[in-house]
Amino acid sequence: MSTLISSILAGLFLGATFGLIALGYSMVYGVLRLINFAHGDIFMLGGFVSFSIFNAFGMKGTVSWLALVGVGLLTALITGGVGVAAEELVYRQMRSAPMLSLIVATLGVSMIIENAVLNIPPWGAKFRPFPVGTSSSGFYVLNQRYTYLQLVIVCIAIALFIGVYLVVQRTIIGVSMRAVATDRAAASLVGVNVNRVIATVFFVGGSLAGAAAVMYSLYYGQINYLMGFNLGLQAFTAAVLGGIGNVTGAVVGGMLLGIFQSLGVAYTGSQWALVFSFAALVLVLWLRPTGLLGERMGSRT
Repeated sequence: MSTLISSILAGLFLGATFGLIALGYSMVYGVLRLINFAHGDIFMLGGFVSFSIFNAFGMKGTVSWLALVGVGLLTALITGGVGVAAEELVYRQMRSAPMLSLIVATLGVSMIIENAVLNIPPWGAKFRPFPVGTSSSGFYVLNQRYTYLQLVIVCIAIALFIGVYLVVQRTIIGVSMRAVATDRAAASLVGVNVNRVIATVFFVGGSLAGAAAVMYSLYYGQINYLMGFNLGLQAFTAAVLGGIGNVTGAVVGGMLLGIFQSLGVAYTGSQWALVFSFAALVLVLWLRPTGLLGERMGSRT
């Protein structure tokens, strides 16, 4: 029982990262019915952007929480801007094209970001140690030690989840998002600025990916130009597990996938963790093909 509970708690820390990235996938899919495969690489870019910001200001070793929050916000703004730029320069120009062409375009944007990071001299192909960290102090639950960084990651993720949910459900821009998701042409006829709504969705998704990248890099202590592919694939899996297109489903799917992987590591070994989590995905989709909370974001009022 102690192993089970500690594995579930450890899974929540990983699931918080999955959930933040999965939110970007679900929001874009909910509005455009588009799977944005470049989203994982925007997450990866966030890791390298924060890496460069810390180095530019000479911050190394243990830094204050205020500095981490400041860099996290700046990184989120930059990655959100990259998401908007990709939408305006590529996806918007192809909006009338067949969906398959648009999906291929997202793969092209993914390759552009990945190879740009690969060829920028300060970054490159090597694993880069993250220059900063936090205090190693922590607390114990059932004789298992956890750091305050893990607790902060979960708390920040929960705050962001709630913030996004309230924006979608309780604000004018959220109503506009749901209107565009339901019927883009009808929303335009009643005065909704469709382009602005879609750009907002990409900005929010990119910002969440950037915030997740800073937390992930702090926790694991290193970054690599391929981490966007691995984490992006797992976050997309989390979005499908929870019900892609559903904001709450992305959160639930991310947390469940993190717990599945943690349980897999605890009971079968790290080499079987992904097998364990993807087997759980197949089982869930076999029983419920639309995911646990599968519905379009626009169908909820």
